[in-house]
Amino acid sequence: MCCTIIMTACASNNNINNHDMTVLNEWQAGKTVSTEVIEAYGGIDRCFAAEPIPDNVWKRMQGKTYKDNPYIGRDDLRHIRALHWDYDQKIHVGEMVCNKQIADKVADILRKLFDARYPIQLMVLPDEFNADDETQMRSNNTSSFCYRAIAGSTKLSKHARGLAIDINTLYNPYYKDRADGTRFVQPATATEYCDRTKEFNYKIDHDDLCFKLFTEAGFEWGGDWKTCKDYQHFELIE
Repeated sequence: MCCTIIMTACASNNNINNHDMTVLNEWQAGKTVSTEVIEAYGGIDRCFAAEPIPDNVWKRMQGKTYKDNPYIGRDDLRHIRALHWDYDQKIHVGEMVCNKQIADKVADILRKLFDARYPIQLMVLPDEFNADDETQMRSNNTSSFCYRAIAGSTKLSKHARGLAIDINTLYNPYYKDRADGTRFVQPATATEYCDRTKEFNYKIDHDDLCFKLFTEAGFEWGGDWKTCKDYQHFELIE
């Protein structure tokens, strides 16, 4: 009986396409992956980790999310590997770079969201969008570190230190009402999602699991801000 089980397991692993295994071996964020491949890789636990920035990731970041600066360096950052579900009921490979101060917390939150099948559409590094925040938000990407200023200002964002996370960005936009009566919305394609009385997929509010996990872990939510609203945004309270 034992031999039969072992042989069956081996046969199952042999049937896994080598290209499918490459998705996890090379950690190709944005790809879908099967439960069989995850088991062959070593199980779900192995797919969640906060580690020093690998050389290939650091190379991808140069001149995009990472620019030479006096405030934060490679040793201050961590690379997070994670899996996530979306409404398609498929498992997707995700990655994120954030500050080492919050890396373990964020990896733990992402694992809890995965276990709850919380929908996250995309989780790739902003470098895939040439670190253009507007473009990645229109794609509903979830991310953290990007050395940039706060939208509409010259002040560095907490993303520039990797201490903020943006979740499902298209459906949870940033907006600010100007004195002249106009409204600045980012991404610009998300105007309809500024109305939080409506129901739609990916919406973050006070009843949302994402809100509960991040605030319990010591983050504040941009949806609670008074002078502007940033519904996608969770940043460490310092």
